[in-house]
Amino acid sequence: MTHHLVAGGGGFIGSHMVDVLLGRGDTVTVVDNFVTGRRSNVAHLATHPRFAVVEHDITEPLPSSITDGAYDTVLDLASPASPVDFATMPLEILAVGSTGTRRLLDLALAQNARFFLASTSEVYGDPLVHPQPETYLGNVSCTGPRSCYDEAKRFSEAITMAYRRVHGLDVRIARIFNTYGERMRPDDGRVVNTFVVQALRGEPLTLHGDGSQTRSFCHVSDEVRGLIAVLDGNITGPVNVGNPAEFTMRQLAELVVELARSSSAITAMPLPAEREGDPLKRQPDITLIESAYGWHPSIELREGLGRMIEHFRVNEQI
Repeated sequence: MTHHLVAGGGGFIGSHMVDVLLGRGDTVTVVDNFVTGRRSNVAHLATHPRFAVVEHDITEPLPSSITDGAYDTVLDLASPASPVDFATMPLEILAVGSTGTRRLLDLALAQNARFFLASTSEVYGDPLVHPQPETYLGNVSCTGPRSCYDEAKRFSEAITMAYRRVHGLDVRIARIFNTYGERMRPDDGRVVNTFVVQALRGEPLTLHGDGSQTRSFCHVSDEVRGLIAVLDGNITGPVNVGNPAEFTMRQLAELVVELARSSSAITAMPLPAEREGDPLKRQPDITLIESAYGWHPSIELREGLGRMIEHFRVNEQI
């Protein structure tokens, strides 16, 4: 029976990965300090016989409750990942992407386990190549307000590959593009959940700039299928995992208002200072994961948003 250690397993994407891994018969130990992860994301697993949680900050030395386990894989999904987090905890983000990742790499090395890094499309910065293939080296500011996350993940990728070259560690790297769905934090500042909350409350949906910026949104269930394909597959990576269907922010806002049956207006606002450096466009080239594993997202934005809106109505009491 495969035993996974999932750092950040109480988070949005991490908790969905835990569900899928348990659902296929594996054993999962989650380590999370619940700074941005939520205990409610894994509360339904409290009595599951193949599930355990250790509350711990991976930037600190790992306790025996973690190191005494026997793991086949170590998954690093432990990082705050939203604009609100970039503004309020940049030092913590840099620490988890450096010290935290290295502690997990050392654990994987000691246990001869496969190491999986959840990286991000943010390593491409504000791209000058569109769509973005894995071979694109990026256009990233190392000093702007987003740099704490962008550079932390770039370092995580670099040290992961260094462990592979120096120690022969078996590693996998996936680059996650914009993901949305159930269990997102309503107040974390990402555009989809911000629009959903505003629409459900009947508040104006706030477009930053003219709304022509684009993103490519992948429902979390599709995203997790892709991540697990990378985890189980034979490609070291990095491998892009995302939905190539591209939407402007105005198109997204209009669709949210429609699906939420909201009376909210859509209001353009100047880009706030903390959003300086936001990419103008983002779209994954998924040729690699499609050709290698046959993975392709199956949930269209209209369907996925409908699920998310209903989840927020019921579970977030908005």
